[in-house]
Amino acid sequence: MKLALAAVLVAFHHGLIFSGLVPNLISRPLHLALALPWVFLFTAKTPTSIWTGLPFMITGMAACGWVALNHATLIDQYGFLESSFQRVVAVALLITVLEAARRAISWPLPCVALLALTYGLWGQYIPGEFGHSGLPLDSFLGTLTIAEGGLWGSLTGVSVSVVAIFVILGAVLNSGEAGKGFMNLAASAAGRLNGGAAKVSVISSALFGSISGSASANVASTGAITLPAMTKLGYPKRLAAAVEAVASSGGQIMPPLMGAGAFVMVELTGMSYPSIMAAAILPAILYFLAVWVGINAHASVLDLKSLDAADQPTWRETIITTGFFMVPFGVLLWCMFVASYTPQYAATLAILTAALLLFADAALQIRPRLGLARLEEALVTAASQVAVIASIILCASIIIGVLSLTGLGVKITSLILSGAGGLLWPSLFLTALACLILGMEIPTTAAYVICVSVAGPALTQLGLEPLQSHLFVFWFALLSTITPPVCGAVFIAAGMIGENWLKVAASAMALGIGLYIIPLGMIANPALLKLTQEPVAAIAAFVQIGIGLSMVSYGLIGRPAAWKRVLLCTGGLLIIFIRPLLAA
Repeated sequence: MKLALAAVLVAFHHGLIFSGLVPNLISRPLHLALALPWVFLFTAKTPTSIWTGLPFMITGMAACGWVALNHATLIDQYGFLESSFQRVVAVALLITVLEAARRAISWPLPCVALLALTYGLWGQYIPGEFGHSGLPLDSFLGTLTIAEGGLWGSLTGVSVSVVAIFVILGAVLNSGEAGKGFMNLAASAAGRLNGGAAKVSVISSALFGSISGSASANVASTGAITLPAMTKLGYPKRLAAAVEAVASSGGQIMPPLMGAGAFVMVELTGMSYPSIMAAAILPAILYFLAVWVGINAHASVLDLKSLDAADQPTWRETIITTGFFMVPFGVLLWCMFVASYTPQYAATLAILTAALLLFADAALQIRPRLGLARLEEALVTAASQVAVIASIILCASIIIGVLSLTGLGVKITSLILSGAGGLLWPSLFLTALACLILGMEIPTTAAYVICVSVAGPALTQLGLEPLQSHLFVFWFALLSTITPPVCGAVFIAAGMIGENWLKVAASAMALGIGLYIIPLGMIANPALLKLTQEPVAAIAAFVQIGIGLSMVSYGLIGRPAAWKRVLLCTGGLLIIFIRPLLAA
């Protein structure tokens, strides 16, 4: 039964790629329905949890099926429930998603979602600006459950169309020699460098993330390989997940593509694409430099030393097994950049290639029985991981839906920006907070567009160049990928590795400290963005910020004596922000 359901889940997501445009109210509810047995039944650890989970599973699958079957009628209702039966379906879906997330990642995220629902239902009784005018119950519940918002919004769409297919690719790669090949490559790197496996994760995630433009898809794809590699080399789960989340988030600020954001920035600023790439390259390198320093600090604290020579694979083993994942990745890249296929379609072809390679071993011999066993393992692993991630994303979608319906995110953002008093640095800090709030509600690029539209003109009037304002906002729109309470990259990495997401978030925020400091460093040292106009000044600013950032990163992670930690962090910040301090 488990294998059959896994095959159905995988076939369903592949079918979506080849079947053309499928209505969202069909694909997204079925995505949840196929995930529920894995959350409530197959991962249950006790008979009691199985029996208590069965009612949730059956009710949830039935509700999802009803939405999919009646999608044409529900679209015409515009998110308004029209009967008592529909109200029961809506409540059943919300309760099922909350319980699924609780079983997948414990209480914190479901509690935040439950708090959001409470605000949506009774926020009209809160006095002042933070209350709302009240929402009709049928409209509130309906928008969350039978319309293309709330549970079936854009975040769930990412899970269905992007994350799931790359999770399947990772599971297939990791079940055969490709997974061993990546492990061998990581082990070879770790044989010479402390924290080598994490550094392999950083490099691969930086490159792939620039292409994908999605931190969540990046975690789902590269993380399916790097996370097992790091844990096998002795990394704590919280650290392994944090490394992947931080590296994947940084991919969106790494040239040459920076995801879709780079092209949006070209349109909004009127500047050329090469100019934006030249301005963005040094800050992106600084970000990954801080991550690199943080990994070294972790390696010294956790004694993650190089491997013994006896534990390192031979070069022949490494080269042969590396080919098993280089071939599928080569297919993926060729399809995206040469054939110009969509990432999902390219990933599907890469999956088919990787699946064929499951039938070959490291001696390059064809072994059908071994291949079938590996294929079974890949299907079960993929289905389990897709289910956990779906549970997390759907629960987060409740929060996003409530923020959108009540307008709370925009209210807080407007309040923050109006409270700066016409001063640059208070405006910068409040803009950063606004980006964090908007980033929780909508995808990074959309958060950037909205926030730069509101705050960009004000920041320009306060003396910033347009490109400074745009890059500042774009960087801080990424905050929500690793910053609680809605930190998508952390949720997915934690779910994939089976670690508490709050622990992962704490490690990720320390490791990704550059995400918080570098945008402010761009303002304090504007020459950093002028590599083509003032190369010497840009390199000098790069070195200055790099030294300060390294000191801060080591002070946070290296765990020296308390006074040394304070000295390192304070000294590093002074080095970075010496110019505005002297000007003041």
